[in-house]
Amino acid sequence: MDGIIPLYKERGMTSFDCVSRLRRILHTKKIGHSGTLDPSVDGVLPICVGSATKVVPYLMASGKNYQGELLVGEATTTEDLDGEIIVAQPVTDEIPAAAIQEQMATLTGKITQIPPMYSAVKVKGKRLYEYARAGETVERPVRHVTVDKFELLGSKYDPTVKQQRIRFNVVCSKGTYVRTLVVELAKRLGYPGTMSWLTRLASGGFTLDQTLSLTDVQDAVTAGTINHYLYPLDYALHDYPAVDLTDTQWRAVQNGGWLKPAELATDAVELVLKYNKQVKALYHLDQQQGAYKPTKMFSTK
Repeated sequence: MDGIIPLYKERGMTSFDCVSRLRRILHTKKIGHSGTLDPSVDGVLPICVGSATKVVPYLMASGKNYQGELLVGEATTTEDLDGEIIVAQPVTDEIPAAAIQEQMATLTGKITQIPPMYSAVKVKGKRLYEYARAGETVERPVRHVTVDKFELLGSKYDPTVKQQRIRFNVVCSKGTYVRTLVVELAKRLGYPGTMSWLTRLASGGFTLDQTLSLTDVQDAVTAGTINHYLYPLDYALHDYPAVDLTDTQWRAVQNGGWLKPAELATDAVELVLKYNKQVKALYHLDQQQGAYKPTKMFSTK
């Protein structure tokens, strides 16, 4: 079984929980996901099965779209509601929409982030959340990410508890910590903040309306129709131009052979090679050698 399943990850499950369940449902160990979602976050989690695990990096490289809510007035250890409250400050007056949008604009484009201590980033062989749970703090690597869009969807001030909830939409590059992004927004508005909920609407070229739940996958396996829901490797590589190989070219590619640009009638920097309508490899142009060389082989059969 080979292909990509756009899974809907429910809240309360880790991404590894989903992979583990699918290994039992699909009766295969060769499964990987393209981008971790925190347990408290739901939404699109593309799952690669069989030979499709080779395209995980290409799915992860695509942009992601989220909607969620920022709670202004308190901060937690984890930057979301799973953590303990460490700071509370009443929001004495409603923060105007114009002020929120102004600060959102300052967090749009190329920005730097420091991953939260409660995250899966590895430092010296250990994940940051392992250090955090042990009460340790370590120096964290700076990340350079791109926020293409940071939009205000709505805002509601509660004068009774003196807190404000800000709903937002974010389109961003891989590696972006939305928790950290919205906590920084609250900070720039002059208050502590924490992310109160988050849903991933799109990832790897898949949207929420394309997803299957774990129950849907189980039902499809039982009905013998699971292959109808598997997307081919092509889906992860649709941004690359594609070339159909001749029999002679395919024999060369099977052995990792180089191909001349004139043979392929293209000058693309990177391209997908197909044979019999199946994706076989990703090649790149080596300018010094004047030839296309293999970047990634997906199949030699």
